[in-house]
Amino acid sequence: MRGIFFLLVGLSTTTFAYSHDAPSGWKYPNSCCSNFDCRHVNQTAVSERPQGYIINATGEVLPYSDRRVRISPDGEYHWCSAAGEDRGRTICLFVPARAY
Repeated sequence: MRGIFFLLVGLSTTTFAYSHDAPSGWKYPNSCCSNFDCRHVNQTAVSERPQGYIINATGEVLPYSDRRVRISPDGEYHWCSAAGEDRGRTICLFVPARAY
């Protein structure tokens, strides 16, 4: 009986520990997402300028070296903003790997 209890507690903790999935199936990291903060965005939602990535909806600038900028596992743009709001502050930005 005790084993079943710990199994159920472990499963419930695991269920809440993971963030939701990107459309292509990879999981947004907990550090970026609270199950609703992240979403796939069209490449036109983000601009690249010499100073970094620009979130077009907010005008926010994320320098290329910003720790919030991460390589996208599926090569698409994904934006995680506070409360998932279209005008929210950026938590993470997943970008396609750059080719040099």
